[in-house]
Amino acid sequence: MIEEFHFHSSSEEHTIKLGELLGKLINPGTIIALKGDLGAGKTVFVKGIAKGLNVEEEPNSPTFVIMNAYEGRLPLYHFDLYRISGANELEGIGYEDCFYGKGVSVVEWADRAEEIFPESSLTVEISIPKEGENNPDKLRKLKFRGKKQWLSSFKNSVEQASLA
Repeated sequence: MIEEFHFHSSSEEHTIKLGELLGKLINPGTIIALKGDLGAGKTVFVKGIAKGLNVEEEPNSPTFVIMNAYEGRLPLYHFDLYRISGANELEGIGYEDCFYGKGVSVVEWADRAEEIFPESSLTVEISIPKEGENNPDKLRKLKFRGKKQWLSSFKNSVEQASLA
C-alpha cells in the first residue's frame, strides 16, 4: 500500500538533517525520485542522504554528466535529469545497473522520466513557498510518497529526532 505524508523544513540545515536520517535508514536497491522546482533544495537533500550513508565527499549536482557515484556505507548513485527530455535519452548509460544493484539511487528532476521508476520507489517532492502564500516563515514542504510500512518507520524516526 502506498502512503504519503508531509514535513516542513525551515532551513538548509533542517533539509540536510531530514536527508541524513533517510540515508541512515535506507537499504541497498532503494530508489529515490526527487521532484521540485529549480532551487527547491533537491541537491541539499541529497547532501543529507550522502551524510547518512557515510559518504565523505559532498555531492554536487551532476547536471552535465547525468550521474555521479560516491562510496559510503552503500554506494550512492546521484542522477540529475535536468538536461534530458525523456527516458529514451537514458538508454545506454546503464541506469538499470544502478537502480537494481547494491547501492542507492537518488534522481533529481525525476519527473522528466517518470516511466523508469518502479512502484517501489520513494518519491520526495520539495515545494518552494509561492509569492503571496500564507507562509511567513518561508517553510519548504517535503512530501514523501512510498510504501506505507517503510514511510511509517521513517516518519516515526523523524518525530523521535524532533525534526517534524
